[in-house]
Amino acid sequence: MKIYAFALTLSITFSMLTQSFAFGQEVIDTAAETKISGPCSMSIIVRKQGPFDADVPLQVVCYFERTASSDDKLFGAPVELDKRLGGLIASLRARGEFNGDELETLLVESPENTIAAKRLLLIGLGNEANLSIELMEEVGRAALREAVRTGAKQVAFAPMIKDAGNDALSVSDVENAVTRGMLLAYDTEMRLQSQGFATEFRLDTWIVEAGPIYFDDTIAGVRNAIAQAAVLVKQRDSMPYSTKSRL
Repeated sequence: MKIYAFALTLSITFSMLTQSFAFGQEVIDTAAETKISGPCSMSIIVRKQGPFDADVPLQVVCYFERTASSDDKLFGAPVELDKRLGGLIASLRARGEFNGDELETLLVESPENTIAAKRLLLIGLGNEANLSIELMEEVGRAALREAVRTGAKQVAFAPMIKDAGNDALSVSDVENAVTRGMLLAYDTEMRLQSQGFATEFRLDTWIVEAGPIYFDDTIAGVRNAIAQAAVLVKQRDSMPYSTKSRL
């Protein structure tokens, strides 16, 4: 009999749910990645990889609100990403069709022979001066919900904040917030499914992409997020969302 972590039915007890959230124990380290076991057999992987190399159904990247000089500051990953896409992102931004407003999203089908991911999700971060931990947690939630909507069971995420010349938040804090938001949104999704309010979906792999110099800090942020999310899930109301459950 399969018992799915995060799954909450009308008959399951709250204590059983909190026990099922006890994940993150198994860790596999290599020179290129650290893999941590997650809920529902999900793998959370921190990998030395760019947002153009991950062979996944969905790649997520972030951009600040465009200003007269913002895109001139970009270097590294976002430059290479757009180069491989033939200038797609730069064109969208220059034409005002993806400005990067706070939590603005745009889903793009990747052309053949460009990047490894099948689809690319752009998420706006808004005004650079307003970057916050709270916003990055919302970004994690938005990314997970787009994965659910598109049925993407493997997702890669790159914030690209450092590559935009912004040092307001540490790498560890950014990945902590994004991963925590993703896990909490996933918990909500599992609860909705168990009560008949959402179709079946399981996220197999969440990849956090990090440059070599940020690798260790990224791992630390992800591990902290896993611990924090587990505590927050235990504190959530275990009662059904509605008296109109479809089960």
